[in-house]
Amino acid sequence: MKRREFTLALGSALALPQAGARTQELVVAQVAPLSGVLASTGAQMVVGGRIWFEHVNATGGVHGRPIRQLVADDGYKVDETVRLTREMLARPEVLALFGFAGTANIGKLLSEGVLEQGGAALVAPYTGGENLRTPFNPWIFHLRAGYADETEHMVQQATTLGLRRIAVMYQDDGFGQAGLEGVRQALARRQLALSTAAGYERNTDKVQDAAKRIKESDAQAVIMISVNKPTAAFVKHYRELGGGAQLYNISVVDPAEIVKIAGLRNAHGLGISQVVPYPYTPRLPAVREYQELLKRYAPGEAVNYTSFEEFLGAKVLVEGLRRAGPNPTRGQVVAALESISSLDLGGITVGYSPRNRIGSRYVEVTVIGSSGRLLK
Repeated sequence: MKRREFTLALGSALALPQAGARTQELVVAQVAPLSGVLASTGAQMVVGGRIWFEHVNATGGVHGRPIRQLVADDGYKVDETVRLTREMLARPEVLALFGFAGTANIGKLLSEGVLEQGGAALVAPYTGGENLRTPFNPWIFHLRAGYADETEHMVQQATTLGLRRIAVMYQDDGFGQAGLEGVRQALARRQLALSTAAGYERNTDKVQDAAKRIKESDAQAVIMISVNKPTAAFVKHYRELGGGAQLYNISVVDPAEIVKIAGLRNAHGLGISQVVPYPYTPRLPAVREYQELLKRYAPGEAVNYTSFEEFLGAKVLVEGLRRAGPNPTRGQVVAALESISSLDLGGITVGYSPRNRIGSRYVEVTVIGSSGRLLK
């Protein structure tokens, strides 16, 4: 199938079978990277939302109305994100946007006024870019902590271990530069300077030069602000060059893909910051619910942080739709989300206000263990 046909097929996946149902649907739109360097992450993002939307539909919908999840593939390309978002917002039935990816991608939506012109909320984007949070904008409802929070946590852990020479490998765009600045500021608070910084080109895994440069810097720790494939390529090249620093990465990576590409021997010990609780052990009610619905509506899909994060984001969006009433408008959905001051998602609390769009600042660091699984 061609990409556009595939997109439309996904978009109709949650429509109820009754012939007249579509006029009653509550339509939410998701633009996600289903191809390119972030394809596996994009697929997980879609699944995480879908299992909650399907559960809501199976239990009566919202005010008796089913949710329909429209999905389009932007390939992690900024211009495609803008084009597809404009197309989605041109459809009057679309009430809200959900689960986009990419600091640069979403930053472009802001700089071009796409969200403001469309008047729709964007809920739970898969990014912690500070430029999407400051200065304040009313359209984006973040579920996760920002990259500044994540990098602070990783620098704190590294320096607590006595590591002072810290380097950064980063994607040379808004995403990577946001993380790089977060590391610089965290080091400055400790009267430390960055050992070195080495970038790579977006939408590639050409990181050989970055690996060589950081190896030559004799860094004791390396914080990577990068996505799946370039992260894995860097880990492999750096370790094969004999690099022995403690490696960390920001939360937006799939550890299973890193192990697959880099090899377990190289990936073992990689620290990854996380912005939602550990989804592999069902200690929290939200985790138990997520694991149960994943088995029911997406059999064969593995538990992972990405789909769990978007599952939680879908719960926030549905609560907004519920509070917006039986016949919501885009503006009413924005106001309803803004009214969520303290929402228990199942042992995980998020909240917003008229001047706050950051639902949570939760951060912890996990490690890829000797079996390839993430450990707390």
